[in-house]
Amino acid sequence: MLNFIKKSRGFLGINARNLKYITPSISRRARLIIDSKLATKKRLKKAGLPVPETYGIIKSRQELTEFDFANLPKSFTLKPNRGYGGFGVMIVYGKKKGYDDIWVKADRSLVTINDFKNHILSILDGDFSLTNLPDIAFFEERLKILKELKLYSHKGIPDIRLIVYNKVPVMAELRLPTQESRGRANLHLGGIGIGIDIGTGTTTSAIWHDHLVDYTPGTRLLLRGIKIPRWNEILRVAIEAQIAIKTNFIAVDTAIDRERGPVILELNARPGLSIQIANLAPLRERLERVRGLKIKTVKRGIKVAKELFSEESEGEAEELAGKKIIGINEPVEIILNAGAKFSILAKIDTGAYRTAMAKEIAEKLDLIKIIKYKKVRGVLGEEERPIVPLNFFLDQERIETEVFLADRSQMKYDIIIGRKDLKIFLVDPTKNVLMGSKDIK
Repeated sequence: MLNFIKKSRGFLGINARNLKYITPSISRRARLIIDSKLATKKRLKKAGLPVPETYGIIKSRQELTEFDFANLPKSFTLKPNRGYGGFGVMIVYGKKKGYDDIWVKADRSLVTINDFKNHILSILDGDFSLTNLPDIAFFEERLKILKELKLYSHKGIPDIRLIVYNKVPVMAELRLPTQESRGRANLHLGGIGIGIDIGTGTTTSAIWHDHLVDYTPGTRLLLRGIKIPRWNEILRVAIEAQIAIKTNFIAVDTAIDRERGPVILELNARPGLSIQIANLAPLRERLERVRGLKIKTVKRGIKVAKELFSEESEGEAEELAGKKIIGINEPVEIILNAGAKFSILAKIDTGAYRTAMAKEIAEKLDLIKIIKYKKVRGVLGEEERPIVPLNFFLDQERIETEVFLADRSQMKYDIIIGRKDLKIFLVDPTKNVLMGSKDIK
């Protein structure tokens, strides 16, 4: 199913994002600040926003030789100033019992002063920087995880990414560290990404290694339905961060400290787009919905975000209409013998009266045991078409119908759902706009 999403026409690609939203929204000066974690912290702190405390900065080999590691606290994080994707970050949980010069990392491995020095030399050489140019190393406060989220996180603190456009948070994602990611909330390293309903601050769908998952790896801890604490405050600091940097598009990474509450970890001018997959929603559509709006206050930005991007808002519309809202492309589950099911992406086609399906798919699924022919009038005059009974689930609703069989080898979709089978639905052409795939799962 995830292949349907990753190939989606409606989902924003990197080039389109850069050309249409980032380049016009972020000045060169703002980008220079964003690409430097230390400059970002300085600007945000000046604006009165919460950032982790800095314990020490090392800019050169000379400063490294003079640095007094004994002054570091027991717990801290070592980072490259211009690092990306979590690479080069070292999380230290404390000192080994009985030792003053040996620390314990998130993965329980030990690290000495010489290990720190070697790692810092790699940072100074630019091994982890965006441009591979010489960089700066710094030590900062290690935030403490909330007990409400500790159960879902392995040896690290979860972070929350919000994409803010035009002072409106348009998409959010909870990122969880796993054993594989070694305590870092990074999807490329094996972390879990979970979409967040902006209206309620509650998690929705989750991805791990580009696959949809329901539970944390190796457990039965359900990832959907996690309530993010202090959600309104998180939305507020994200918008205020965009204002402080004087840009119109930004990704704000925050974490919730046990004592301090929401703290901004860093900003990103070119965030990865897997956040779309975690939310099962195209970013482009959300950006366009707030583009050009006159948002004068932070409070207004939060209100608009909740009104536009909440599952509850959609649920209210469904309740008023008495029908479920579906998009123009939807996954369906075809019911086979003995209760077996096959998933396939269908085009929702209100221009067609009856549902139609590729004949080769019907043969593959052994659906043509009961086949009959029906006379229909088409553009070529009256003709007979094969028709078979079909039962399938669409948005958890069971549909019992008959479908035409046709040669659809040149079509993008192996099945289209006609309006005869859509009587209990409303079709929203902006919802879940996915590109067709002929894969059967």
